[in-house]
Amino acid sequence: MKNLSQKDWPSALFLLIIGLGAVLGSMDYNMGSLARMGPGYFPTLLGMSLVLMGLLLLVGPRGEESKLKGSWRGRLRPWGCAIAGMLGFVILGQYGGFMVATFALIFISAFGDSNNTFKGNLSLAVLITVATVGLFHFGLRLQLPLFVWG
Repeated sequence: MKNLSQKDWPSALFLLIIGLGAVLGSMDYNMGSLARMGPGYFPTLLGMSLVLMGLLLLVGPRGEESKLKGSWRGRLRPWGCAIAGMLGFVILGQYGGFMVATFALIFISAFGDSNNTFKGNLSLAVLITVATVGLFHFGLRLQLPLFVWG
């Protein structure tokens, strides 16, 4: 195993503890099946995913610190765009509907990466919005209106 940086091992340990706690806590509930999930299905799946992420963080590749170095001003754009995208989703979800809110979330958040272009963000937002509406509105019958006028 490679040397862990000071930032990696506490994060990995935290993910492992939370994941194992979720898996152990969900053992008391009925698991069900994929077609008819019981109350223990999702917490177990989530816990196993957290454990896997913790293990990947422990044994994953190193050397990414050099990409993250820089001033705090360089980190404001991604954080600002992510927060603005979420706020846009909340506001437009209430006044514009699920489709408009999803489009705004992806479009605004994609500007957090300085390498993205307007046209690229637009196509990404359209594709993800179509997939999300197809999956959640039509596939899973999520009870959110696609469009709200007013």
